[in-house]
Amino acid sequence: MPEPLILAIDNGTQSVRALLFDLRGDIVAKSQVHLQAYFSTHPGWAEHDAEGYWQAVCEACLRLWEMPGADRDRVAGVAVTTQRGTVVNLDKDGRPLRPAITWLDQRRTEQVPPIGPLWRAAFKLARVADTIDYFRGEAEINWIAAHEPEVWRKTDKVLLLSGWLNYRLCGRFVDSSGSQVAYLPFDYKRLRWAAARDWKWQALAVAPHMLPELAEPGTRLGQVSAEAARATGIPEGLPLLAAAADKACEVIGAGCSEPHVGCLSYGTTATINTTSARYVEVTPFVPPYPAAVPGAYSTEVQVFRGYWMVNWFKEQFGHHEQARALQEDVAPERLFDDLANAVPPGSMGLMLQPYWTPGIRVPGREAKGAIIGFGDVHTRAHVYRAILEGLAYALREGKERIEKRSGVPITELRVSGGGSQSDAAMQLTADIFGLPTSRPHVYETSGLGAAIDAAVGLGLYPDFPSAVKAMTRVGRVFEPIPENRAIYERLYRDVYVKMYRRLQPMYRDIARITGYPVRT
Repeated sequence: MPEPLILAIDNGTQSVRALLFDLRGDIVAKSQVHLQAYFSTHPGWAEHDAEGYWQAVCEACLRLWEMPGADRDRVAGVAVTTQRGTVVNLDKDGRPLRPAITWLDQRRTEQVPPIGPLWRAAFKLARVADTIDYFRGEAEINWIAAHEPEVWRKTDKVLLLSGWLNYRLCGRFVDSSGSQVAYLPFDYKRLRWAAARDWKWQALAVAPHMLPELAEPGTRLGQVSAEAARATGIPEGLPLLAAAADKACEVIGAGCSEPHVGCLSYGTTATINTTSARYVEVTPFVPPYPAAVPGAYSTEVQVFRGYWMVNWFKEQFGHHEQARALQEDVAPERLFDDLANAVPPGSMGLMLQPYWTPGIRVPGREAKGAIIGFGDVHTRAHVYRAILEGLAYALREGKERIEKRSGVPITELRVSGGGSQSDAAMQLTADIFGLPTSRPHVYETSGLGAAIDAAVGLGLYPDFPSAVKAMTRVGRVFEPIPENRAIYERLYRDVYVKMYRRLQPMYRDIARITGYPVRT
């Protein structure tokens, strides 16, 4: 019989991809439908038509079946992975009540459900009361309950984007526990909805009946309905398997299933993750996220506006390279690599701290971006390289925090996401971390991670270790260059790690004086 294939649907921020993988983890066929990341009717808001996501999935799948090698009869199952934290409200008939609030949305509310006095006293004693207040104010469901009470009154189900797409595919309100990364009453230690007495049910306006049933990654959620089959071309009755959120799938798709292997994601949000069987809070009282492996955790440190900053630079200062790329019919990334390589390691003293968007605790909510060390020798090429270096410095700091809390040294790196296609970014990452740094064999690591979940769930591999071993491998490996590593080590230790602490009081002063940012 022909070897079975697995369909992975990856709904990211910028596009939806439908991918067919074989059991070696190679892409047999692929289609992509680009998305407008969001629309905004108010400053700081970021919304997307929920039905538009589903239509993009349908279009991507229909295009896929027209590709060479896309044999529907060989497809054994399907799994969905999506961007994290995008919330969809449905009425009692399963229809969206309003646009989805995406993970990029920055609104918050001061009108939040009250927390009982015992919990308030406990949080105050643990010195996390401000973090809990931040959690309640950021929760999309609290904002809707406070500012759109009519919508909230009609809300029968609250789903993440993954749950919405799984519902459209199989007709059931069911989602993966590995996809629950959001301001929801989820128990990140036990990887299930929080117990009835948990404080999150007080802090959030949602009720238990409004949430989907959860299943572990690699388990069967249902089967593709007749309606979904007509819309997507996916064979009716095909098993739908639970995968996980895109970052979690990226981690196992890059082959990072052991805690000594660090996975860097150079995407819109830049992250460093490890997979661990132990529950480890890298930042106290900020939980690890669910891994794409049952019963495991994905320790994570993130730079929220990670490689978004690279795109920002290209849009604001990269018109020359963009125009040349069109004129010379070459990839723009090659010209931007030339720009970075024209500058020596360390960017001649230009140091960048990449906190263009603040954090919750580390960095704090007062954090801002900073570039220091300007001189008359510096050009936009130095700024571009300083952005790449600053992101790598920040993720190295995250690596050291993970190692300190977990007790496990990270000895090798895999890099995925759009930034991993840059040789310049890969080499300076190896130099700054002082570790061998590899590209996975495929670029589509999120989709591959979802396919691994499906392969185990379908019994095509007996367990996750054997599936990861068979379906992932490294591509090109970048080794640290000793002289570059020496420069970066001194800049990191003597300058970068001191920047935030010394600039922090001034960030607070800037916010106090200017009132920026204003969050609504």
